Amino acid sequence: MPLDRFVLLLVIVLAAAMVTVWLGALIVSATAVPLGWLALIPAVLAALVGWRVIADRLGNAEDDHYDRMK
Repeated sequence: MPLDRFVLLLVIVLAAAMVTVWLGALIVSATAVPLGWLALIPAVLAALVGWRVIADRLGNAEDDHYDRMK
């Protein structure tokens, strides 16, 4: 495995772990505070926007112009 691919994989795994811990802390704190569940709304909206952007980038054929180069 090339070093750059290994580093990218390591960064992705660490980022996923940090997001998991952050979301867990956000959910626990939201349930401890009255009306704290309102703090979850921005997190859910950010996740939705991120999901849509990634899905659009992966599904858009116009963004693949470098793939056609030889």
